[in-house]
This record gives sequence, structure tokens and C-alpha cells, in this order.
Amino acid sequence: MELHVVINGRKDLAGQLYQQLRSAIESGRLAAGTQLPPSRLLAQQLGISRKTISDTYAQLTYENFLTGVIGKGTYVNARAAKITRKQSHSELASFDVIETWRSLPVFLRHPTLEGSLRYDFIGGATSKGQFPQDDWRRCTSHALRQIAGSKGLYSMPEGLPALRNAIARHIAFSRGVNCQDEDVVVCNGAQQALDLISRVLTSPGSLVAMEDPGYPPARLLFGSHGARVIGVPVDAEGLQVDMIPDGTRLIYVTPSHQFPLGMPMSQARRLALLERAYALGAIIIEDDYDSEFRYEGRPTDSLQSMDERGIVAYVGTFSKTLLPELRLGYAILPPAILEAVIRAKQLTDLHTSTLPQWALAKFIAEGCLLKHIRRCHTIYAGRRERILARMAGDLAPWLEAVPTTAGFHMVVMCKVPIDIPLVITLAKKVEVGLYAIDSFFYQQAPQAGFFLGFGAIETLDIDIALDRVRDILQQVA
Repeated sequence: MELHVVINGRKDLAGQLYQQLRSAIESGRLAAGTQLPPSRLLAQQLGISRKTISDTYAQLTYENFLTGVIGKGTYVNARAAKITRKQSHSELASFDVIETWRSLPVFLRHPTLEGSLRYDFIGGATSKGQFPQDDWRRCTSHALRQIAGSKGLYSMPEGLPALRNAIARHIAFSRGVNCQDEDVVVCNGAQQALDLISRVLTSPGSLVAMEDPGYPPARLLFGSHGARVIGVPVDAEGLQVDMIPDGTRLIYVTPSHQFPLGMPMSQARRLALLERAYALGAIIIEDDYDSEFRYEGRPTDSLQSMDERGIVAYVGTFSKTLLPELRLGYAILPPAILEAVIRAKQLTDLHTSTLPQWALAKFIAEGCLLKHIRRCHTIYAGRRERILARMAGDLAPWLEAVPTTAGFHMVVMCKVPIDIPLVITLAKKVEVGLYAIDSFFYQQAPQAGFFLGFGAIETLDIDIALDRVRDILQQVA
């Protein structure tokens, strides 16, 4: 038979061959029963190794696309017709619950590789080129050796002792958090920490207060547990504490780098918040998501370090300092809720994967994390300065940056009326990713502005991207 396969370059030969053969089978160009060329012959024709051909045939056979007949060769397998499942979710008894989840908006979702833009100011992402691959690979090898020597049992829901110790020492040094190893619970990212705390503190109808504008995934998460979320306005000093309603059980704040506006909560406001929470019998969640990167003034310690009554649950993540794909976060919990959260963690997922836990414990213990943070700090500081210079320069007629001293995103507010959806659409056409801030507002009136993340965009690309934004604003503003 004549098999049409095109190999481009010398990268991922097996992947290229696999995709083309699978596509040909699924589309019907290679019909059921068609015999494929022997691996030796196809290797000669394509100029690649016979092992690559054999491995690809083996993978497709495993996936039931091909079948081997001893003494005869390899054939396209007859595949069962795809079953069309006609039942709609509207026919199920749980329709109302399903519909509630289906109707939730999608916030802050990162694009796939194919959908990403060349110059993207997306938030919550870092440049992968900064990640210390060699150090992490060495720590992962250590983790594999630790697992090889284990008994193969489930691990502890609160996390490996080695990682809990490393986290406690790291945040005591970097953020002034007052904790012991036993106060630490390792989670699958900060989002799971929020989920666990909400599970043990709220029930349907419970009041949860959070900043408005604020972090939409946290608001949606609390609401999914049946809580009634109240948006509390913020000003230049942070959350307006006197507007937290009576009956509140849980208060969610980002005091070191308010999300999304960026200002820190003042010392007076922090003290007032601690007093108000104590009077309410409420727990405060302090989400300290990226404040290890501070550029101006004296570093501010965490709110948790000021807590003398055990009412602050400190939540942190390694998604911002390392990679989002690692999905590693943690919570430092007050004694009143620690045991309950550990039980909830065990019930929901038993424990976080131990392989990355072992690797991260060694990575922190050897000083690799602090070294990486220092290196990133220099890079992010340069990017921040470049954006601020442009906002004070040729972009000043339209945009003004909100003062911020930490993290790797900033908000720029519109100084004149601007058709923001149109600007975002036009920017996308020239490969620039811009994001509006209106979706971060909940019960407060939305303001007009853009959210500029500078963790993922390369330093040399910032001016190119902002030049294009300026040209668009000149056209439409």
C-alpha cells in the first residue's frame, strides 16, 4: 500500500508519525483492515530509526488503533462505532445542581499553548525560562529515591514532615510568619487551602466577607459551599473594616498586595481588622499570594505575625514563585481549625502527591528557592519599572498606574473614556493579550482599567507590546 507520511525536521519524530497515523485512521483515510508497511521498510522510506516506527506501532496497538497478526504484519483495527449518548443533563434528577455549576463563569483561566499570544500580560503566570530546571531535576531524582525506599503506603494528609518543616522555616524568614511544623498543611495549590478552610467554617447561608474588587475564584468557591458572600469596598488603605457586616464567619483578604488593585493594607487597618474579626468570632484568611516580591519601602510582615488570638489562617502558594503546574500550596492554620482542616483534606483527596513534596522539601532546604526568588525579583523589578515609565510617558494621556510595591502585576486605570472591549479585541489581533478589571468587581460599581501581569511577558517584549497598545489607543480613544 502507499502510505503518505511527511516528517518535518528532526524533532519529535515519534510524535509526528503517531499524530499522522492516528489522524489517517480516525478520518478513514486508512480503512479498517489496511496493512501497514513493515517497520524496517517504513524506516528506510522515512529515513528514521526502526525503533521509532516500532514504538509508534506499539503505542497505536495499545490504544486499539492497530492490531498485530503473528507472521502476517500490522493492520488497522476495526473500531467500534462511536456511541451517541443522547441523555441530556436536563433529564437528570440533579438537573438544578448541575445547572448551577454549568452556569458558573470562568475566571483567570490560562490559555492552551495553541491559544496563547506572543505578547501576553496575563496574570498569575511566570516565564518558564527562569525556572531552575537543573536544580529541580536533581531534587526530583532525590524524591524518586525517597519513594523507592518507602513501603508504598498512603502518606499523611497534612503533608510530609520534611516539607512542612521547610515551609515553616522559609515563611518565618521571608514573611515573618509565626508557626511551627505542626501548623502547616500542604495543599494542591492555594485554591485547595481556601476550599478546605471554607468547608470547615461555613454552611449554607453563612456570611463570608471579602474585598470588592477581589479575587473571583475565591468568591465563587465560597458561594459553591452555599455561603452568602458580601463584597466589602476597599480604599487606599485596603479593606474598609467598619463595613464588615455582623454575623460574618469568614473574612478573606489580600493585605500585602491587594488583588487586583495592588495597594498594601495599612497598619491601622490591619489592627482594626484583627479586632473586628475577634469580636465577630470569625476567622481571617490571609492570602499572601505573591508578596515575596517587594520593590519599595520596608518589607511588611504578614498579618498572621500580628495575630495574638489565633484567628488568622495564612495561605501561600508556590505557583507564583516556581510554576503553576506544580500545584503546591500550603496553609498555616490556627489551633481552633487545624484538626478539622486535616480531616477535610483526608476526606477529599487523602494527601497531596509525595513526589513533588519530597522534591520541594529538598529544593527549599538547599537554598534553591531563595536563590530563585532573588533572581526573579531582579527581573520583575526591571519589568515593573519599564511599564511604570511607559505609563508616565507616552501612555499617560490615557492610562494611570495604581501605586503598588509588590507582586508581578499592576492595574492601570483609564483617565479618559475608552472602549475597553474594543481595545482588547484589537490588541489580540496584533498578538497582545490585555485584560479588563471590571470582572473583579462584585457588588461595587466596576471601574475602567486594565490588569497587566508582567511575570510571563519577556522584558524585551514589553515595549513592543505597549507600542502596539499606544497605537490602538490613538485610534479608538
